[in-house]
Amino acid sequence: MKLGLHLAQQTYPNGPAALGADLAATARAADEAGFGYLSVMDHFFQISRYGPPEHEMLEAYTTLGFLAAHTSQVKLLTLVSGVIYRHPGLLAKAITTLDVLSGGRAVLGLGAGWNEEEARGLGMRYPSTKERFEQLEDALKYVHQMWSSDDSGFSGTHVTAERLLNVPQALSRPHPPIMIGGGGEKKTLRFVAKYGDACNLIAGPDLEHKLSVLRAHCEAEGRDYSEITKTVAMWLDTGTDGSSTGALLEELERLSGLGIDAVLGWVPGVPDLSVIERFATDVIPVANKL
Repeated sequence: MKLGLHLAQQTYPNGPAALGADLAATARAADEAGFGYLSVMDHFFQISRYGPPEHEMLEAYTTLGFLAAHTSQVKLLTLVSGVIYRHPGLLAKAITTLDVLSGGRAVLGLGAGWNEEEARGLGMRYPSTKERFEQLEDALKYVHQMWSSDDSGFSGTHVTAERLLNVPQALSRPHPPIMIGGGGEKKTLRFVAKYGDACNLIAGPDLEHKLSVLRAHCEAEGRDYSEITKTVAMWLDTGTDGSSTGALLEELERLSGLGIDAVLGWVPGVPDLSVIERFATDVIPVANKL
């Protein structure tokens, strides 16, 4: 099992003037500790689980490009991008650029989007649920074509384009992995089976059921369920003094038993680098054996 460090908070003790240096140090420590993934949110306002909307929030792909320059092994992604925030051509080009400049370490995290407050706050259009999922399917089809040898035009429900030229192409083969976030049983998990390489679910009481739904969609789509990387999002909390490490390891073992391949989460205490060091010695070596 791989672990991922999710940089959900960017309100660091030293303030915005030192944020670049602090993020770089955190990224280097995570890379050296053996985290498999390093992720950021694709939001413009902070979300309520981590703080008030006025707390610091950096633009996701600028941040990932910065983090790529300070790491060498960890996979880089958003957890996850709202499809309504970027035209799929711009999104595919951003991921391709990240993949090329990082040496093939980009992952596309994508979902339908949900934060109406920040969209309307910045004057972005916030479509209906139906349209957001139509846009999500358009984007999934679009990026698949843009990462192929077919540079012809594209015609979707909401997006049309004359030529999907993408030079240079991504280094990852056959393309950067596509992680689809969300547990919607009718559409989201069907999109995972049809278009995705990975899912991202919540580590809640219905997780086993969600996985069974995904398996059924894979069967319906003629997709090998084992090809899908199963990831979950949860807090990775060892406690302020490491006292919760045992409980965390027990939960990771349980998730591994359900077939979960990776757990991506916020680590309370970051940017304190000693917390990351604790993961390097007490958690990641055990998780990697699950």
